[in-house]
Amino acid sequence: MLVPDETKTSGENSMIEIRHSEARGYADHGWLQSRHTFSFADYYDPQHTGVSALRVINDDRVMPGKGFATHSHQNMEIISYVKKGTIEHKDSMGHVKRLAAGTFQLMRAGTGVTHSEYNPSSTETLEFLQIWIQPDEAGLKPAYQQKQFATRKGLQLIVSPDARDGSMLIHQDACLYQLRLDTDQSTSFSPDAGRTLYVHVVTGTLGVNGESLGEGDGATVKEADNVEFIGTEGSVALVFDLP
Repeated sequence: MLVPDETKTSGENSMIEIRHSEARGYADHGWLQSRHTFSFADYYDPQHTGVSALRVINDDRVMPGKGFATHSHQNMEIISYVKKGTIEHKDSMGHVKRLAAGTFQLMRAGTGVTHSEYNPSSTETLEFLQIWIQPDEAGLKPAYQQKQFATRKGLQLIVSPDARDGSMLIHQDACLYQLRLDTDQSTSFSPDAGRTLYVHVVTGTLGVNGESLGEGDGATVKEADNVEFIGTEGSVALVFDLP
């Protein structure tokens, strides 16, 4: 049974809209099972076409020895995050890479890129998130970045518009943080006025301004002066700070 989305007042003025994992779109292609947070391919929901510049979060499971054949993208900032297994990546810019679990990749499609993504293992399922963020300018020169960040607790900046603190550069007024918390460990984030946060739980459970989110759940937080996160053992989430 699908769990409906919920919109609640959180704190004094802020609003939080919860997107439950079970409510996401689903596609089963045999070699690929994919959950779509937002409208994608044959899944269309006019109520869920993205949040601000964030357009796609696909939670993909790719069977051993299978993958996405060469295909093209334009004018999109594409982030991949490997949850389990390895991605074998090849693209028209000449990159031939392997991405191990925990690795982030940011590919600027710009004027046009072709690439393929395969699971090179004969035994292990590949699990990864593919994220699309609309750039602030069309027709940019394609570019490629890849990084595995040191594991640490709290909020860690992964992507930013100025590449500060060792983060990867994105052409959009948006930041992506990785959040790791242990049981009852907490941290908070104070977004600038007018900003929107989107939180996607990768593993574990996470409290977001008093609301409990499980694996695969998401939440849009608006009009918040402060957002408090409380974790359980092994909580991992992605936090998007959006215009």
